[in-house]
Amino acid sequence: MDRFFFDTAADAPHWAATLINSRRTTLPKRMQGPGPDAAQTRQILEAAAAAPDHDQILPWRFVIVPADARANLADAFEQALVARDSQVTDAQRVQAREKAFRSPLLMLAIVRLQDGDVAGGITSAERYVSAGCALQNMLLMATAHSYGSALTSGKALQSAPLRTLFSLGANEEALCFVNIGTIASARPLRKRPQQDSYVTTLAP
Repeated sequence: MDRFFFDTAADAPHWAATLINSRRTTLPKRMQGPGPDAAQTRQILEAAAAAPDHDQILPWRFVIVPADARANLADAFEQALVARDSQVTDAQRVQAREKAFRSPLLMLAIVRLQDGDVAGGITSAERYVSAGCALQNMLLMATAHSYGSALTSGKALQSAPLRTLFSLGANEEALCFVNIGTIASARPLRKRPQQDSYVTTLAP
């Protein structure tokens, strides 16, 4: 325990519980700048590397969308919308484009569902779990830095324009966007589910 620099071993569970239970979703529309600086962003991304990863195949990756690439993402969002519905209004086009500019720090999470050599038998389910753990680690680190965070998705994730923009491979899937920024207006903390609503014991 000494490598975590807690005063006593008893401090560790308390600190972890406080961090985990303080995490909440802050939607991009409730964020403002500034976002994490370079050192904080590096620490948030490094937290992902602590996720469980069977055989260390690294089945996920993240692509940061910097400010000067947001217009390209906005184009992809708009193109994906028009491909789904050619009758979209100008207001709907604007709304689709705005999603690319809301988060101070924005990145796409990508999961690799297959490899050329599948002898290791690492299933898609394991890969999703590993990616989910990496994402949670990042959200918790963002929370530790007092930033708001959210995972967002949508139909555009499966679109050709977005897959092309992010150079997704045939075996890759866009999982979600990671949004991190300063909390402008926090939502009330939702009541957490009680343990007995999601835990049972196997009968002997």
